[in-house]
Amino acid sequence: MPVRARPLSPHLGIYRWQIGNTLSILHRLTGIALALGIVALSYWLISLAGGDAAYGSAIRVLWSPPGILFLVGWTFSFLYHLLNGVRHLFWMPVMASNAPSGT
Repeated sequence: MPVRARPLSPHLGIYRWQIGNTLSILHRLTGIALALGIVALSYWLISLAGGDAAYGSAIRVLWSPPGILFLVGWTFSFLYHLLNGVRHLFWMPVMASNAPSGT
């Protein structure tokens, strides 16, 4: 029996890129960054409990140029993720009021 070419499901080439796509991807990436930042926060808290030497070492790492870049990125991730959640809280009632009713 000859093999027929099966139709492909709708793909990225069919859909027009929208701002919602970008916001969704950025929301997921900031969520991953927040999860990675928990490691840095845990490192800082453990070093705080570990004494002056451990705390000094953690401060040197976190206040180095890569550490500052990481903290700035983590702060952006936190604020974006938070404000994106607030945006969804405001959108939900609006989207629900615009939805067609079942009657």
